[in-house]
Amino acid sequence: MPEEKKTAVEQRLDNTVYGTPKIKPDEQRKYLGTFRERVCLTISVAELREQNWTEALTSEINKKIGNLVFINGNLPHEEIHPYIQAATKAGAAFTLKTEPEFKTNADSLAVVVAGKSAVYQSPVDVKKRYPQFTGDSSTGTPTTTEKKGGFLHRLFHREGQ
Repeated sequence: MPEEKKTAVEQRLDNTVYGTPKIKPDEQRKYLGTFRERVCLTISVAELREQNWTEALTSEINKKIGNLVFINGNLPHEEIHPYIQAATKAGAAFTLKTEPEFKTNADSLAVVVAGKSAVYQSPVDVKKRYPQFTGDSSTGTPTTTEKKGGFLHRLFHREGQ
């Protein structure tokens, strides 16, 4: 005989038996344990393996909007070590997420930079947020392809003119 409202005792017993219900569990699983509205930057497993994004990570942390770094600890140590070092040097707190719910597929997230509260940043994908960084996969170091000149120069002068 299910009731629409459970008493406090019944709810507490359910929480003890089944665990505390999570808010937006799929979203938290995708963003390594945090909510989308707190996310400033994401690096997928595929992007992490394409090139070294530590310079983009450092730039994002230095903006002082988000200083929490979540790293998918299910990835090999060699792949995530540079990001742990970059987060530490930039003064950000980092957490390795090793629960089995955090996958290592190419489209899964490897690194997430987030704030303690909602920051509402868009876009958050590293390739969209930092298009000026391109990498040389042989050296693993990012190089900048941004043209010389300020914002107005880039706005009014197109390539090939």
